[in-house]
Amino acid sequence: MAKKEFQSESKRLLDLMINSIYTNKDIFLRELISNASDAIDKLYYRSLTDKKLKVDKDDLAINLSFDKDNRTLTIIDNGIGMTKEELEENLGTIAKSGSLSFKENMTKDEKIDIIGQFGVGFYSAFMVSDKITVLSRSIDNEDAYLWESEGADGYTIKKSKMDERGTKIILHIKENTDEFDYDKYLDEYELKQLVKKYSDYIRFPIKMECTHHELKDEKKKEYEDIKEIETLNSMVPIWKKPKNEVSNEDYENFYMDKFNDYDKPLKVIHSSVEGMTSYKSLLFIPSHAPYDYYTQEYEKGLSLYSNGVLIMEKCADLLPDYFSFVKGVVDSEDLSLNISRELLQESQSLKLIAKNIEGKIRKELESMLKDNREEYINFFKTFGVQLKYGVYNNFGQDKDKLKDLVMFYSSKHEKLITVSEYVKEMKDGQDAIYYASGASIAKINSLPQVEQVRDKEYDILYLTDYVDEFCITALQEYDGKKFVNVSDGNLDLDTEEEKEEIKKTNEDNSDLLKAMKDEISDVSDVRFSNKLKSHPVCLTTKGDVSIEMQKVFDAMPNDMGIKAETVLEINEKHPIAAKLKKLYKKDKDEFKKYTKILYSEARMIAGLPIDDPTEISKLICEVIAK
Repeated sequence: MAKKEFQSESKRLLDLMINSIYTNKDIFLRELISNASDAIDKLYYRSLTDKKLKVDKDDLAINLSFDKDNRTLTIIDNGIGMTKEELEENLGTIAKSGSLSFKENMTKDEKIDIIGQFGVGFYSAFMVSDKITVLSRSIDNEDAYLWESEGADGYTIKKSKMDERGTKIILHIKENTDEFDYDKYLDEYELKQLVKKYSDYIRFPIKMECTHHELKDEKKKEYEDIKEIETLNSMVPIWKKPKNEVSNEDYENFYMDKFNDYDKPLKVIHSSVEGMTSYKSLLFIPSHAPYDYYTQEYEKGLSLYSNGVLIMEKCADLLPDYFSFVKGVVDSEDLSLNISRELLQESQSLKLIAKNIEGKIRKELESMLKDNREEYINFFKTFGVQLKYGVYNNFGQDKDKLKDLVMFYSSKHEKLITVSEYVKEMKDGQDAIYYASGASIAKINSLPQVEQVRDKEYDILYLTDYVDEFCITALQEYDGKKFVNVSDGNLDLDTEEEKEEIKKTNEDNSDLLKAMKDEISDVSDVRFSNKLKSHPVCLTTKGDVSIEMQKVFDAMPNDMGIKAETVLEINEKHPIAAKLKKLYKKDKDEFKKYTKILYSEARMIAGLPIDDPTEISKLICEVIAK
């Protein structure tokens, strides 16, 4: 029998399709099952209009079988089948889609889902097989035809026999290589897993003879293998069911099973959207973070389906980074089953779905904050860092979407509050939102810089996460009120009289202050201050980089060389100020010792390291001993 060449493409195109379009070999089974489902769909659709055609929907099914000895995997459907011409057209032309043309010829009122595209998808089977045999008998023909091919060199087609309508595809599985184990496609467990993963929601039963190891004689502890036909797929996805038919327990069980979580989700978001792009989604907000959530190994994304058939296990493009904790599935018939990862990124339908999903998640979180605050706080304690990260990431372009979702600890209320709530309770005449940063609430409470602000009875937002100051910096202001760090050297809460008084003190002691700065040259300035109450000294900063930000930069693997511009402030009312003035006049050496000790004290209070702790310890002992 003469071998026929493929009509439109060459071996190079087939090789390119196999090696480039599908990098995941497992996907071939999804393609063939989808094609089988399409064939059954076509038959059922035709039976609705052809009264002579009697079809029992309960008999429609897809059957799998495998033969390890002969290395064959077989997929059989009892769908509409193909004529010789259709085999030529659909399988003789790479990327020719019989299902697609069938769908295009339907009228607008005829609704039936066709998920596969016979053509490119079918040829993915060559990734795992070195020979493909297709036996098919059309509903319109008594004759069956046998199509065979060993690759891009061509194919043969001849008349054959088949008792019933439908299509039988036999794959001769490749031998194992050093790089890949093809035997797994001849293994019962592996095949069941592939069907569960990629084709669980095909609406017709996918059946296979399975072996069960059962106890035959309890006394003798003898077992026997029982073979029985098993349906491998669940058929109806939970997200396609009406909400009133799904219980909370159904949602919880689905979530825990699919996403391997031991706990129930915190929130379930089930939605169906019709419009320019139609889709159904089932989203979950976990009650706790996965163990690897804040590591580079964590992979975000939603499971993406096309009419119940898995396209991608984790589609990252469906979620912004700040909502990367969300789990779930999205199913849209507007997406092609054979779409590549690269084309997905350019898909306008996908971008529209992603935008809608982002808005839906944000509204659900806003509702949770408003209607169930305790639940939201529990959520925020788990995933709040990610929201704050979203505020400053991408140069703050998403800050307006997230600014009312982030929370900070309030010194006044001693609990988490939103920035909006802070602004609503601001005192008359207060023109700034004050915040302080530190490793913990207790450490911030003890900072010298917070004394003056708390003395004025202003609330202070305590920032204890490493991302907090970057978040605040990105926000810049809220409702016209600027954020001000209590450790900012330019913090101005003094009266005009107090300003003049401290200005005169610094001018009168300019030589003393210069001498101190010369002794500790890594500060940008030294000055007397009336900000402090009980503490003798503190470090404040100039510019955009605070001390807490510097700590974050210092902790990074690569030294970025970003340092805070620090100022040593001395409490003008503290006895240490008088001591310094006295020593400067009478004992310059002792004055230098006090300067170093005070600066080291200020660094310790700020949580910064001391360059030479041995030297400072020695100086302290010398001063104490006198």
